[in-house]
Order: sequence, then structure tokens, then C-alpha cells
Amino acid sequence: MVYQISPEDLKARLDKDEPITLVDVRQPWEHETARLPNSLLIPLGELPQRAQEVPQAEGLVVVYCHHGVRSLSGAAILEAAGLQQVASLAGGTDRWSLNIDPDLPRY
Repeated sequence: MVYQISPEDLKARLDKDEPITLVDVRQPWEHETARLPNSLLIPLGELPQRAQEVPQAEGLVVVYCHHGVRSLSGAAILEAAGLQQVASLAGGTDRWSLNIDPDLPRY
């Protein structure tokens, strides 16, 4: 079962400068429309072939999408590829915009 992290918990961890890798599994146009800072774009359909591009450094890897559905699949793919600490952002960029950063565009 994939661990889900709330936007509030992710924001608190980022504010503490915890080592976190953000992986956006949406399409390039979505990434251009609204993205979390310093995130790596790997569309979900490409993730199985590109999982090795995700740094396996210390810290949590947080996979996100628009509403938190594709990111569940993305997190499962990364776990299957051997990454240890992986989470899906519950509610995706939409919930992030509503609860954390109203300046992040909703679409």
C-alpha cells in the first residue's frame, strides 16, 4: 500500500529543509501550468523506463499529480523499482493550491 502525505505535512517538511525529492508525473503542459518548486517532471507513462532518473538519496520521494490519483500509481512504480521512502501527495496540486498556496493555478 502506497503511503500518502498531506499537503500540510509536506509543507512542514519542506519548511524544515528536510531532504525531499518531488516527482511530477503529469503531462508537460500540466507541469508548465502549475508545479511545485524544484520538481522533476517524468510523465506517468514514461516512469517505468525512467525510474532510475529519480535520485535515490536520503529523504522522502514525493510523487504528485493533479488530484492524487496518477501519483498513487507513480509511487507504486518507484517502490517496485527499489526506492525505499516514497509517498504520494494526497489531493495533488489541486489540494496544494486550496490548502497551502492559493497562487498556484488551479485547472
